[in-house]
This record gives sequence, structure tokens and C-alpha cells, in this order.
Amino acid sequence: MITEEATRAVPVPAPPHPAADRPRRRRPRAWDEAPRWQIYVPLSLYLLFTLVPFYWILLFALRRPGSTSLVPWPVTFEHFEKVWNEREFGVYFQNSVLTGVATLLLTTLVALAGGYALARFEFRIKRGFMIALLCTQFVPGALLLVPLFQIFAELRMINSLASVIIAETVFQLPLSMILISGFIRNVPYSLEEAAWVDGCNRFTGFRIVVLPLLRPGLIAVGSFAFVHAWNHFLFALMFLSDQSKQTIPVGLNTLMSADSVDLGALAAGGIIAAVPVVIVFAFIQKWLITGFSAGAVKG
Repeated sequence: MITEEATRAVPVPAPPHPAADRPRRRRPRAWDEAPRWQIYVPLSLYLLFTLVPFYWILLFALRRPGSTSLVPWPVTFEHFEKVWNEREFGVYFQNSVLTGVATLLLTTLVALAGGYALARFEFRIKRGFMIALLCTQFVPGALLLVPLFQIFAELRMINSLASVIIAETVFQLPLSMILISGFIRNVPYSLEEAAWVDGCNRFTGFRIVVLPLLRPGLIAVGSFAFVHAWNHFLFALMFLSDQSKQTIPVGLNTLMSADSVDLGALAAGGIIAAVPVVIVFAFIQKWLITGFSAGAVKG
């Protein structure tokens, strides 16, 4: 006879969970979710398409003259020494830095003042002025070369870096003002009003409260102006005739002649022209993306 104590001593197995016997099902893929290979393969092809020209430039710049090897070994810096000393790329580099930095400062200061006026003040022709700013982006710089040349000739500014700086600044201002005004709209107006209540005037309140919040936008606008002035070829070619005042894009053009092209020197000059821009973007890419995305949103 089975007693109650013996029944309690025998463990009773738990019934199997109904979900344990079910096979695991893969999560259904959303209709708009692409497989990984459809993302990685095009990106890999695009990366290869982008990096091959850079490798080709490095190959011509670092291998010895007359070599046909696909690997730059042994490495030589003869082409860099040639373009820097014999072709006066040191002077071109200095002029490009001066032009780029001056354009950066002027564009940022003027765009900051104009963008604040567009964001904080209301006037009758405001909408028409914004439309005019947008329409100027459709006008190519080559179309205004003749009138600009005549104006600078009357002002006796031909063959001067100041003419290139002013022309670059004027062409960068419309887009820069639009970006800065959009960024200022995202700053609450109540912050400035609180500064006025504390005794600050408009300029002091803007400098203390608003200006620190505009750092990403100012970096984005300034870097865009610097890179455009650094790479622009047309204005420097038309307004500068003295070789000692030319910039890097014009200096690269002098390495090509009708009879022959020094590929090694041209590749070395291209690397000298590209490295500063790459370094600048490597340090400011976070601020650049934040500034452009914030300035493009209407507050």
C-alpha cells in the first residue's frame, strides 16, 4: 500500500512548455529592409572607385621618374622637392592659405550679421531679399568675370590678392547667410530676452548667449568658404597676372603644357593641394555635419 509520504517523495515531472516544442521562426524581414550584401557591395564598389584615383596619384608622386611599377618602391620624394622649390609651390601654398583664411573670416563675419538680421527682424522686402539670395546661386561665376574685372580695374585692385578675396567672399555670402539665419532661428528668442532683462544690450546678449550656440554653424560656413576659396581656379587665373601672387590651382595649371605633362610633379602638386583640405575636414567633420543639418531646418 502506497502511503502519502511515499507519494510526496516521488518527484512529479513538470509538463513540457507548449512553446518549447515549437521550432524557432526567424523574424520576418520588413518589406523595406534590404539584405546586407545589397548594401555592402555597392558601397565597396563606390569605395574602390573613389580610392583607385588617389592610389594612382600617390603612385606617380612617390615612385622614381621613368618607373612603370605598380608599387611605389623604393619611395622617392624627388617630385615633391621639385614642385616645392623649382616650381615655387611654397609661394602658391602661402597665397592660397592667405586667400582661404581671409575669405573665411570675411564670409563668417558678414554672414553672421546678415543672418541675424534675417532671423530676428521683420521688414518689407525680407521675402524678396531671400528669393534674391537663392536666385544668385544659379548665376555662374564665369558670367560675371567681365564686369568684376572692370570694377577691380577701376579700383586698381588687379593683380592683388584682395580682388580674389573680395570676389570669393561675395559669391559665398548668399548661401552662408541662409545657413546662418536658419541656425539662429533654432536658438530660442527667449534666451536673448532674458539677457536683456538682466541688463545686456542687443550686441552683448548676442555675444554672451547666442554666439556660443552658433559654433557648429559658424564652423560649417567657415570651412565651406575656406575650401571653395582654396580650390577655386577661375578668379585667381583672371585677376592675378604676377606669378608670385598666384594660388595653388593656377600653379597646378602651370605644370601642364601643350607639348608634355610632368605627371610626377603634377601628382605631387595635387597631393600638396589636397592634404590641407583633408586635414581640415578630418578635424571638423562632426561640427560640419551638425552645422549644415541645423542650418537647413527652418525654426
